[in-house]
Order: sequence, then structure tokens, then C-alpha cells
Amino acid sequence: MRRRQEALEQVVGKAGVLVTPTAPTPPRPRSVLAVDVGRRRIGLAGCDPLGISVRPLPPLQRKDLATDVARLRPLCQARGVAALVVGLPLLPNGEEGSQCRQCRRYGLALARALTLPLAWVDERYTSWAAGETTGLRADGSGRLDSAAAALILSQWLAEGPEPMALEQVT
Repeated sequence: MRRRQEALEQVVGKAGVLVTPTAPTPPRPRSVLAVDVGRRRIGLAGCDPLGISVRPLPPLQRKDLATDVARLRPLCQARGVAALVVGLPLLPNGEEGSQCRQCRRYGLALARALTLPLAWVDERYTSWAAGETTGLRADGSGRLDSAAAALILSQWLAEGPEPMALEQVT
């Protein structure tokens, strides 16, 4: 049994070198706010300080950055948020398109304004997956956006990466 386990953990690379695959490293637990940035709404989800329970939060109708920050700051303070996780809608091939670049700019500006460390998560297909698992549809309420943010946060809790200080974020 042990030998079988070792065989499953090792992969032979192209050069014939044995490589042990590394599992994702979960980040350390803390209260986090996950953000699914859309053009009209921002889906929100949060977790408890131990990273055990993830729940969708009421979505935010987007305005300008200053207004969004003014509405998010009290939420972050009340929840004791210690980091921000922002979903990046990468293209199917893994590259960044215009929507992804816009989310990156907005997420970075939001993290700076809230002075929170930041982590990025590939959020391809989270809206679809949230709709499939919850039965929600894009009805303008933003509930689907927050359900997608909950999936982003669950993924981050399982795989990381650890949030980076703002001066390290690109």
C-alpha cells in the first residue's frame, strides 16, 4: 500500500527526472472579504476568522471607487477583515483579457484604499458554477455575484495564495 501511495505521488518529467507534485498550500486562517467585480455589481462573500464558514454577503451596486470604498469600509471594520481576495476572470486559455485587467486595476485600487493585503484568484466559470449549485440566475439582484464570490473565497481557502502586502502586489 505504501509503495502504491509513493507511486501515485511521483510523476516522471520529460527529462526522466522524478518530480513530486506539490499540493496547494492553504493560507493561514483569518477573516477575509472576497470580491467578484462586475461592471454593475460587486459580489461579496466573507469567512470567519478561522476560515471555516464562508457565506455570501449582500452585493454592492457599483458606483465610483470612493463611494464603493465608503460603503465597504464599515463592513470590513465590522467583520474584522484582514485581507481582500479578488477574482480574476481569466480567458479560457488562461490569459488576461480586458475584463480581467479592469478587475485587477479595481481590486488593487480597492485594496490600497482599504489598506488590506491582497490575493488574486482565477475565477473562470464561478458565476456559471454558482448558478448550477444554487439555482440562482443573473436577475439583477446580485445574489448570483455574491454566490460566485463565495466560491472564489472557498477556492482561496483551499489553495491560497497567501495575500501579499500592497507594495508586493502587481
